[in-house]
Amino acid sequence: MLGLAATAAAATAAGAVLFAVDPNEPGHYPTCPFLALTGAWCPGCGSLRALHDLVHLDLAGAAARNPLALVGVVLLALAWVCWALRTAGRNAPHPVQVPAPWIWAFLAAVVAFGVLRNVPGWTWLSPA
Repeated sequence: MLGLAATAAAATAAGAVLFAVDPNEPGHYPTCPFLALTGAWCPGCGSLRALHDLVHLDLAGAAARNPLALVGVVLLALAWVCWALRTAGRNAPHPVQVPAPWIWAFLAAVVAFGVLRNVPGWTWLSPA
C-alpha cells in the first residue's frame, strides 16, 4: 500500500507543479536535448505542455501538443489501477502479462509518431 500511496502522491505533486508553472513560458523547464541537438521534434516534445493543458482540463490543447502523451497518461493510469486492484487482492492484469506483439506495436507507433511529426505536411503532429 505504501508504494501505491507514494506513487499517487508523486503524481499529484508533479501535476500540481505543472498546474502552477506554465511550460509555455521560457526558463521554467529545460528544453528537449534531442530538439536542441538536431532541430527535430522527438516523440516526447510537447509532453510537458500537453500535461499542463491536461491538468487545466484542456483536452483539445493537450491533444494538439502531444497526442502520444495522452495515450501514455491513460496507460499509466490503467497500470496504477491494476496495481491497486492486485494489492487489494482482486484479480487484475499484470504488466508482465502484456503480449510481446502489443509492446512491439507500441514501440513502432512511438517511432512512427517521432518520424511523422517531422515530415513536411504533417505539421498537425508537431507541438503547436
